[in-house]
Amino acid sequence: METLFKLVVFLPLVAALVAGLAGTRAFSKIGTNGSDDDGFHGHFDGPNWPSRLTTFFLITAAVLSWVAFFDVAVRGHTYKVEVLSWIHSGTFAADWTLRIDTLTAVMLVVVNTVSSIVHVYSIGYMSHDEHQPRFFAYLSLFTFAMLMLVTADNLLQMFFGWEGVGLASYLLIGFWYTKPSANAAAIKAFVVNRVGDFGFALGIFATYKIFGSIEFDTIFSAAGEQSGKTIHFLWTDFDVMNTLALLLFMGAMGKSAQFLLHTWLPDAMEGPTPVSALIHAATMVTAGVFLVARMSPFFEVAHTAQTVVIVIGAITAFFAATVGLVQNDIKRVIAYSTCSQLGYMFVAMGVGAYGVGMFHLFTHAFFKALLFLGSGSVIHAMSDEQDMRNMGGLRPHLKKTYWLMVIGTLALTGFPLTAGYFSKDAIIESAFAAHSGAGEFGFWLLVVAALFTSFYSWRLIFMTFHGKPRASKEVMKKVHESPSIMIVPLYVLALGALFAGWLFKDYFIGHGEALFWGNGIYRGAGNEIIHHMHDVPQWVVYSPFIAMVLGFAISWLFYIKRPDLPVRIATTNGPLYRFLLNKWYFDEIYDFLFIRPIMWLGKFLWKQGDGRIIDGFGPNGVAARVADVTAFMARMQSGYVYHYAFAMLLGVAGLVTYFMFASVS
Repeated sequence: METLFKLVVFLPLVAALVAGLAGTRAFSKIGTNGSDDDGFHGHFDGPNWPSRLTTFFLITAAVLSWVAFFDVAVRGHTYKVEVLSWIHSGTFAADWTLRIDTLTAVMLVVVNTVSSIVHVYSIGYMSHDEHQPRFFAYLSLFTFAMLMLVTADNLLQMFFGWEGVGLASYLLIGFWYTKPSANAAAIKAFVVNRVGDFGFALGIFATYKIFGSIEFDTIFSAAGEQSGKTIHFLWTDFDVMNTLALLLFMGAMGKSAQFLLHTWLPDAMEGPTPVSALIHAATMVTAGVFLVARMSPFFEVAHTAQTVVIVIGAITAFFAATVGLVQNDIKRVIAYSTCSQLGYMFVAMGVGAYGVGMFHLFTHAFFKALLFLGSGSVIHAMSDEQDMRNMGGLRPHLKKTYWLMVIGTLALTGFPLTAGYFSKDAIIESAFAAHSGAGEFGFWLLVVAALFTSFYSWRLIFMTFHGKPRASKEVMKKVHESPSIMIVPLYVLALGALFAGWLFKDYFIGHGEALFWGNGIYRGAGNEIIHHMHDVPQWVVYSPFIAMVLGFAISWLFYIKRPDLPVRIATTNGPLYRFLLNKWYFDEIYDFLFIRPIMWLGKFLWKQGDGRIIDGFGPNGVAARVADVTAFMARMQSGYVYHYAFAMLLGVAGLVTYFMFASVS
């Protein structure tokens, strides 16, 4: 099994290196393939071989991940696979070891399955892009970084994967680097994530300071001993475990685009659509959720931190859902949906229902990737149009894409027996079952968010596929269904969106879930949230279903029955509409509070500090004064005798004057 785990982790790295180093060179020599191939044909001796090779390696890794999942999760086996000795300095030690438990096995399945499907889809979607090798190399590099993150056995190893994912996401978001908007979005994602990563790094430093180690088994076993203890910093005593948990959660907020650090996620849609599906729906943004689940021994004894997680998660779910109500870009609607669903997952983590949160992470990967790739199929058919106001009437032309996106929408909104029905409803029930003020706050915001989710999800379907076509006749003439290489992956995701919840609910959140998770997730002796969530009142159980139906009914009324209503309501409630359309003005607020002052300070230091002071009095200043003195002295050496005589007379006069006043005094 150790060899299997190494293959699962390192096959994507090999694929990235081969495609990135050898593929680009071969591609530039041979040229691009201009055929409208369905993607299933071709050979490894042509320009498409990097895409085929990386896809083959990822499919292999995905199959092996499922083998590992059934061995680890179902049979209860755990492994530690030593890769190499890494850092040893004094008392600090961090070796490269793969930690394989149920939590890791679930993430291996999610990451490699979605990544392999995205690779297959990208063969068709990127078929006419001249930089295919670079694109597939970046995709595989991202997958490897994510695998390093989820298999980490210590915090530093996790941080390596964490930053690797950030690098790969920067490269993928800005893949079309000739577009200024893509470059700006990549930089924004990178900078905002650095804010969260600063907290993560401080959490790692503080963990080593407190425990003398960053290895998981060591710090987890000692976490209970630090409960209630304080640490003195800046004339104040801080609770040790709450401080550590909040610092680590700050990192999770950045990577998972939680409220206040969420602004990068919608702009990241500037990357190719497969990137959106891979990074911003199924893997990278769930890294923060995984971090909280992995650090469950810390959060179980950090009750203040748990409350913060609940509040931030609930606000994120509500905030993103409100913004999604009015977005017109098809990918941005789904992006805000992702942000909202991540809030659901964090609420589950905050109330101690770690398995429930991971269950939603698992099911969400299928239906959200399905929606993103389905939107890519629409964009592909509409000649790269993304504005839903310029769509409509596409159902007869894109029948397969339509029904596949309907399946994804049903799962997202929690239609009975779909994947989202089992996982999202379980989160809402667990929030109520927490029997705390924060839990009740989370419950009500999540129910309202469920109503909004149903509304904007069906709004997307109705605006895109129903009604009269709003695109030009030239565009409508070119509308066609996507090739098989893009549709077949959607069928696979649709199966997951329909059946993943029903198949795995007993393992993830059933009465036997403690045995399933084993030591992958820790719950304290007083944590009985799974038991309580099965005993909530019936009105709590039915509340998300009622919200779903109500959201669908309002959306149908607005965009099918009375399509004039949205414009009338937006006009009547102009300030509220603009508030939501401008995303609560967070970009403008951050621009005023942070960007402009920093730009002003940078310009001031550049012009005044660097230019006037450092250059003026530093090297340039000294050189200029030396040159001035030299020039002055050179002018004084005229060579005329009367000039020298005049200078001598001035000197004699000065000496006489000096001695006269000196004798008087």
